[in-house]
Amino acid sequence: MSDFAQTGAPGAAVELGIARATALFERMDPAEAVRALEPSLAADPSSVEGWNLMARLRLALDENQAALDAANRAIALAPDDPRAPAIASRAFSLLGRHEDAITMAYRAVVAEPANPLWHDRVAWALLSAERQFADAEQAARTAIGLDPGEAHYYFTHGLALDALGHTDQARQALLTSLRMEPDNPVAQHRLAVLNGEAAREAAPRKRGFKLFGRKKD
Repeated sequence: MSDFAQTGAPGAAVELGIARATALFERMDPAEAVRALEPSLAADPSSVEGWNLMARLRLALDENQAALDAANRAIALAPDDPRAPAIASRAFSLLGRHEDAITMAYRAVVAEPANPLWHDRVAWALLSAERQFADAEQAARTAIGLDPGEAHYYFTHGLALDALGHTDQARQALLTSLRMEPDNPVAQHRLAVLNGEAAREAAPRKRGFKLFGRKKD
C-alpha cells in the first residue's frame, strides 16, 4: 500500500482512511472515526464500504437520521448487498418507522438468508414494533440454528419468548445466553425481571442489534 500511497493513488488513500476509521471505531471512538472517514468519502463517494462504515458510526453516535442517509447511499451503490439494508432497518427502528424497519430487515434476509445477523435484525425490528411476536421468535430461533455458539441470539430469543408470554422458556434462553456470556449486564437484568427480582423497563429496546459481529453495539 505504501507504493500506491506514494504515487497518490486515490483508491489507496480511501482504503487508508477507511482502515483508520475502522481502527478508531474498534477503540470505541466513533466521533473521531467519523472525522477520519469524512475526507475519504469526499474523495470517493462511490465507496460502499465507506458508506456502510459511516452508517454504523452514526448509529453508534445516536445520529439515526444521518445513519439512515449513509445507509441509503450504500444501498444505491450496491442494491444486493445485505449490510446497508440491515443498518437502515436499525436506524428506522430507532426513528420509530417500524414498517420500514421490518421491510429492510427482510430485504437483508432475502439477500443473504444464511447469515444469522439478518434474522436477528428481523426479530428486533418486530420486537421494537411490538407486534408479530411469533414471527420474531421464529426469526430468533433461525439465527440460533445458523450460529448456535453466539450468546446474543439466545438473548434475542429470550425476549421474543417473553413477549409471547412463555416465561419459563424465556428464562431458559436467557440462562443459556448467560452461560455463554456471563458478564452481560443486559441479559442479567432481563433474567432478574423474569425472576421478579427487578422492575420491567418501560424504555425502548435500543441496543438489541448486534452490528456485524460487534458485541458491544
